[in-house]
Amino acid sequence: MHTPPWGSGEPESAESPGPERGDASSVRIGVLAPLTEPGWVEAGRHLLAGLEVAVGGVNDAGGIGGRALELVVRDTAADPRRAVAAVEELAGLGVTVLAGEYHSVVARAAADRADALGVPFLCSSAVLDALVERPTHWVARLAPPQSRGWRVYADFLLGAGHRRIAVATQPSVYWAAGTRILRDRFAAHGGTVTELDMNALTATGVCDALVDSRATALLLLVGHPDPAVAIVESVRDDRRLAGILIGAPAGQPEFAGWVASLGGDGAGVPFLRYLPACASPLGTRVDEALRAKLGEAPSFVAFEGYDTGVVLAEALRSHGTDRTRLAASWPSVAVEGTRGRIHFTRVPGIDVWQWAGAPIQVVDRDPAEPGRFRVLHTG
Repeated sequence: MHTPPWGSGEPESAESPGPERGDASSVRIGVLAPLTEPGWVEAGRHLLAGLEVAVGGVNDAGGIGGRALELVVRDTAADPRRAVAAVEELAGLGVTVLAGEYHSVVARAAADRADALGVPFLCSSAVLDALVERPTHWVARLAPPQSRGWRVYADFLLGAGHRRIAVATQPSVYWAAGTRILRDRFAAHGGTVTELDMNALTATGVCDALVDSRATALLLLVGHPDPAVAIVESVRDDRRLAGILIGAPAGQPEFAGWVASLGGDGAGVPFLRYLPACASPLGTRVDEALRAKLGEAPSFVAFEGYDTGVVLAEALRSHGTDRTRLAASWPSVAVEGTRGRIHFTRVPGIDVWQWAGAPIQVVDRDPAEPGRFRVLHTG
C-alpha cells in the first residue's frame, strides 16, 4: 500500500510567519509534537507521520462532510512553556481540536491550558497519570496511564526473579512518578528500589553504586542520548556487572537512534511498547504506509499518531466541529484503531477521558539481531 497524497492534509510549517488563515472549507486540527531538540525528535517525527497518514486517508475518502482535514503543526521542543504558548496560539487561530504530544510533562502543561481555554485535546502518547490538575471533560488520552504500564514492567522484573533493582534518574515529575510506581510494586513483593541521582554521579560512578547496592537490574530513567548512552556503555564494559540487566521502561530502545548510538550494546534492554501481540488487517496496512513515509520501521508512537487521526475523524463525523460538542463526544466515540477498538471511559485516579484498553508489552531488541524485537511479557 502506498502512502496517500496529502493535499490539504499537509501540515503547515511550525515556522511559518504571520497569521495563518487556512482554507475556510477545511477542518483544522492543531498538532503538538517535539520536532527539535532537546525534544525526542524521533518520537515527534513518528507521531506526526502517523497523523499525516490518517488524515491523508480521510481526505482521500472525501474528508469530513466534504471538508478536508488540515493539520496545523507546532513544535514543542519538550518545553512546557512553548507548548502552552502553542495552545494559546492555535486556539486563537480557530482550530477545532488539539492533538498529539509525546513528552508527559509537556502534555500536562498543554492539557491544563486547553482545559482552561475550552479547547478539546486528544493526547496521543504521554502517560503521566496526573495529566491535568483537576477533572476535565475537555481532554482525552490514547496512551495507557503510567501507573498501569509501569506496574506491568515491574511485574515483568519480579517474574524474572529480580528483587533488588536500581534506577538511574534525573529530576522530573515523570521520572519521580515512575520511581514511586516501581518502589510501591517492589515493596509489596519484598523487593527494594535504590535511586541513583545522575546529578551527582558519573556513568562510572553508577557502576560503583550498582556493585555496592547488589542490584540485579538497572533501569534508565534518564534522557537519551545523554546520559543514557554513557551509562549503558560503562555498565557493559564493567566486568563486575556482567550479569546485570539494563532496562528502559520509557521506551528509549524503540527508536533507530538507540541502535545507531549503541550498536549491539543497546540490545537486550527491555522497554515498554504499546502494540498488540498480532497486527490486525488495518494495522498491517497502516504499517506499510508508515514504512513508506518514514523510510524505516514505524514505532508504536507512529501507530498512536494514526489512531489519534482515526478517533478525531470519527468524532468530527458524528458530532461536528463545535468545540463544546466535540469535547462532549469523547465517551460516545467508538472506532477501530490499529491496536484495537478505541473507546473512552473514566478510570479511577485519572482525571481525563481514558482509553483503558491500550495493549502493553515489555519488549527488547534481540542481541543476535538488534533489528528484531522480542516480546518478553504482556499486560
